[in-house]
Amino acid sequence: MAAHNLAKLPTRAPADYHKTTTLRELKKLRQELIDLQDRLYAENKHSVLVILQGMDASGKDGLIRRVFSGINPQGVRVFSFKEPTELELSHDFLWRIHQQVPPRGMMQVFNRSHYEDVLITRVEGLVTTEEARRRFSAINAFEKLLQQAGTTVLKFYLHVSETEQQERLQERLTDATKQWKYEHADHRKAGQYPQYQAVYEDVFHACNPTNCPWHIVPADQNWYKAYVVALTLRDALLKLNPKYPKP
Repeated sequence: MAAHNLAKLPTRAPADYHKTTTLRELKKLRQELIDLQDRLYAENKHSVLVILQGMDASGKDGLIRRVFSGINPQGVRVFSFKEPTELELSHDFLWRIHQQVPPRGMMQVFNRSHYEDVLITRVEGLVTTEEARRRFSAINAFEKLLQQAGTTVLKFYLHVSETEQQERLQERLTDATKQWKYEHADHRKAGQYPQYQAVYEDVFHACNPTNCPWHIVPADQNWYKAYVVALTLRDALLKLNPKYPKP
């Protein structure tokens, strides 16, 4: 399993990528995704689960709009995991997750996921390191089960810099179109950037098998972030090579 030192990984696009050119490529990728998703839905043999994780203000919502807009909503679902309910807490931590995985033919996007149960819970002291390690094992087995059932699991970490995160959080206070996103805990969590970085690195070490790896995506520039995710998703669908059934 590969280790990752997030402090040494880029949060911006490589110098040879230019915004205008990349946006043109992104437009082409979205057209390919529309076609591939239609075939995936019609064939009804495989499914795709896209897991999006990242620090606060890493741009998960905007990414979903940029990559998945235009795709037939009949075949794509987005689910955002919030704080567990009393009922969900009375079950094992994966109980609520398993209910939302995609059936055959579907693409499902998790805006945050089961990884929150080994991330924020550790930073807030709700679970011990020992319990987190047990959960790592359960997560690996869970994702293996999904793959064996025909689900392609794509895991993306949106790697935003601390400086960019602070700027985006400040926008939530000053931009009227973003103020609805503001929560009192935002800046407290931003102050925990190093702690979150450390627990994410633990996840990348423990839950990063070669057949279900993490894709760490530079997230300071929205155009490049969307391009990388769309390209990775396109390539995964091409590997599945879904076909329209014969009449």
